[in-house]
Amino acid sequence: MLLALCLSNGVLADVYKYTDNRGRIFYTDEPRNSLYKRIIKSRPIHYSVLKNTLNIESVKFNNFTGTNKRRFDDLIEQTAYRHQVDAKLVHAVIQTESAYNSSAQSPKGAMGLMQLMPDTARRFGVIDRNDPDQNVDGGTRYLKHLIKLFQPNLALALAAYNAGENAVIHHNNSIPPYPETQNYVKQVLSLYRQ
Repeated sequence: MLLALCLSNGVLADVYKYTDNRGRIFYTDEPRNSLYKRIIKSRPIHYSVLKNTLNIESVKFNNFTGTNKRRFDDLIEQTAYRHQVDAKLVHAVIQTESAYNSSAQSPKGAMGLMQLMPDTARRFGVIDRNDPDQNVDGGTRYLKHLIKLFQPNLALALAAYNAGENAVIHHNNSIPPYPETQNYVKQVLSLYRQ
């Protein structure tokens, strides 16, 4: 999969993710519409470096995600403990938001592991949204705020994380009728319960 994303000029393609109304997840380097969310921002690389660093034939996208998950495990566990949020829930949000890509950027401007928007980042004291420590801390604090705001309904907290707390409130404290948000809630809850 990773090799398939390499272009002939030695540049990795951006990777976009879309979840349809049935909960199916699609990845592409050529989004068909604005519902696709960029989860991996490309960087120029040299093919020879990639070939020498990785066994190309054995690389799979899930292995790449798994490696990043292990890389951030301690950070997520410590941050979740510090803010008294279930680490499994933080993992589920990060998996859904960025697939553990600390430099992920969405077309709407969300950045980092927990895909923080600029206003949310400022609100929770995040100066550098690409810094994993700051991003996970700010995102976890925001998640805790939403859990308290919408308790005991975790689904509403997750809907607010995706669509904004005002969208949930505006829809009479229910999950907004946006397919992206409805699928987001299903996906995070599914990952959380695994």
